[in-house]
Amino acid sequence: MSGHDVSKQVKIYKIVGTVLIVGTIITVAASNFQFGILLGIIVAVIIATIKGSLVAGYFMHLFAERKLIYGVLALTAVFIVVMIGLLLFTYGDQQGRHHGAFIVPQGHVQPHHEAAKAEGEHVP
Repeated sequence: MSGHDVSKQVKIYKIVGTVLIVGTIITVAASNFQFGILLGIIVAVIIATIKGSLVAGYFMHLFAERKLIYGVLALTAVFIVVMIGLLLFTYGDQQGRHHGAFIVPQGHVQPHHEAAKAEGEHVP
């Protein structure tokens, strides 16, 4: 990396740092306004998204590593598809009555008071 490249990077970091300081000032100023709940949430999310994107993109070098980021994103998508596929593949192997994605065993689990009576315990 030449001296020119370093000075260019330092200039970018200074600009991003300045924008983050201005974003913090805007955040403090926005906290003093009486927005409604919905508008307050929207403003907070917009400010946080802009500041978070700058930090992740420049200081964590995510803008420069797009190929790696897209690779990790694709791997995550493949993992999710495989896990959902395994869930659907094994869905028919389950026993009991089906209630959506949950299974209610038939006669395998007794209610607590019936189990206590079967063991001879006193149940009030």
